[in-house]
Amino acid sequence: MATAIPRTLVLKCDPESITFSQDEPIYSDSETENAIKTAVQHLTERHVVAFPTETVYGLGALALDATAATKIFSAKGRPSDNPLIVHISSPSMLSSLLPPSYTPSLAYKTLMHRFWPGPLTLLFPANPSCVPSIITAGHPTVAVRLPAHPVARALIATTGIPLAAPSANTSGKPSPTRAAHVLRDLGGTGRLPLLLDGGVCAVGLESTVVDGLGADGALRVLRPGGVTVEALVAALGGSDAPDGMQPPPRVLVHRRDFVLNSREENAPTTPGMKYRHYAPGVPVTLLYTASAPPDDDDDAGRGAVRCVGLDAFFREAESGASGRLGLMAQDDSPLLARARSEGAPARWLTFSLGESTEPARAAQRLFEGLLSLEEQGVERIYVQEVAEEQEGLAFMNRIRKAAATSLRIALM
Repeated sequence: MATAIPRTLVLKCDPESITFSQDEPIYSDSETENAIKTAVQHLTERHVVAFPTETVYGLGALALDATAATKIFSAKGRPSDNPLIVHISSPSMLSSLLPPSYTPSLAYKTLMHRFWPGPLTLLFPANPSCVPSIITAGHPTVAVRLPAHPVARALIATTGIPLAAPSANTSGKPSPTRAAHVLRDLGGTGRLPLLLDGGVCAVGLESTVVDGLGADGALRVLRPGGVTVEALVAALGGSDAPDGMQPPPRVLVHRRDFVLNSREENAPTTPGMKYRHYAPGVPVTLLYTASAPPDDDDDAGRGAVRCVGLDAFFREAESGASGRLGLMAQDDSPLLARARSEGAPARWLTFSLGESTEPARAAQRLFEGLLSLEEQGVERIYVQEVAEEQEGLAFMNRIRKAAATSLRIALM
């Protein structure tokens, strides 16, 4: 007789019912408070718990307990050479992860003051006596952030211990931005005992990861995300920047301003840097319509990029399809208008990425669109590029990793 797979317990939480006093949560809703306490019990018993953050849903376990952290890797099918981000609930909790002699730089202090709580992860030297090597993948550094989502902060604060928490999905798939995404992916596996449902994630993409530990004082953005590069530059060099930080440190973006050596690329110090990532269960094609594909597009494994016209694109896509096709584009895109026109075959399912003037909207809806179209049964998803400015930089970082092929389309 087959053994029944344990069902995932889903508990609702109301983020607006949680406030904080001296970094300690105060609840106005007993259901939310009880859900948090139940989750804390699961965590202290070395189980994993899925919970919302402002970026995506995370899969958490005790960060300072190697046995507990191991369950994250088994639940996700995550390679052991992929480090985890550690989440804290207050700046005071940070010290438990770092060497006693370490003092953050003025730049780091500025960024923590400006963007914590929030979607910014910073790389710090790890205290090897308390941070397990499974968290850092054997590196001497640990990635840390303080999430802004009230449920995440309350969970960590009530646990009283930092939580390691990658995205709550099978390794390599799009990150979940709703509890339903988590439940559909991990809920039937028997590896997720508890899920806190705190609604839709506001940012929709993972945090920005910054390494400021280099001897040259520059800040290297290893992964663009919820805090834009423009915001980092403004915080460090604007009118609010500390007087002692002149000139401001350079802000460099991975693959735009610098590249890692082959050893660093193969053994990254932070999650999300390996190339193939964020991909749904159906093929994704990235459509370049305004810019030329980057020089390293061949290196991504997609091969040479062909250029076709608008009519040819739809003709080729439709002739080669036996089922429905998905298209994600911004509202003013000719692609979206054509796919929604009366003359278009009924097989096109479209997903809006918002106005072209709203890169944050496109970023917030990227994973939602990939997962939604996959659930609706499309056989391929086409995603139009967005301008690599503000949150668009993070959007393009993710979709390049998700796409198996690329195509250049001449719209005129």
